[in-house]
Amino acid sequence: MFDFLSDYDDPTLLGAFWVTVQLTVLSAVGSLIWGTLLAAMRVSPVPLMRGFGTAYVNVVRNIPLTVIIVFTSLGLANIFGVTMGTEDLKDRAFRLAVLGLVAYTAAFVCEAIRSGINTVPVGQAEAARAIGLSFSQVLRLVVLPQAFRSVIGPLANVLIALTKNTTVAATIGVAEAALLMKEMIENEAQTLLIGAIFALGFVVLTLPTGLFLGWLSKRLAVKR
Repeated sequence: MFDFLSDYDDPTLLGAFWVTVQLTVLSAVGSLIWGTLLAAMRVSPVPLMRGFGTAYVNVVRNIPLTVIIVFTSLGLANIFGVTMGTEDLKDRAFRLAVLGLVAYTAAFVCEAIRSGINTVPVGQAEAARAIGLSFSQVLRLVVLPQAFRSVIGPLANVLIALTKNTTVAATIGVAEAALLMKEMIENEAQTLLIGAIFALGFVVLTLPTGLFLGWLSKRLAVKR
């Protein structure tokens, strides 16, 4: 029944999903950092920073991820000659895919964190400013710790969506699971079975993550 797998040894099949995991983890870390900075800009008292954060989120969220990924490959690499610190084409494609995923996902992370910031009582920030803390100190020491605890659930949804969005990296030749699935379907006649195997692989990646972060969200929920 699974004879079609004989042309694809286990390291290749598992290796494709390992690339997907690496894309997800690196993009998640980058998105969390950039998204947090964008959220700080959106609530900043500086109009220029607020304007940049708002414009970035509104523009990027309305651009298809495929367009962003293709732009990072064709635009940055082919037109502007961005090498991402490597001359190897596969490594460059991987790093450009991470860059595109970070740029796109950070907009959603920003909005999730901003919604968490809005749940923090205004009186706490005012009290912190009254004792002489600066805006950055209030944000870092008072607001963000509470905001993160209240948005673990929404951030879990963003992470799951990011895991599935890594399949778009196949459009620029990154050897992750979706690209291998495409190659196997082109070479084999068992389309439904191949699709089911890869669908199961993504369920294995996303379901435990969602369950764990859902439990963590309840565990760390801020009591109001």
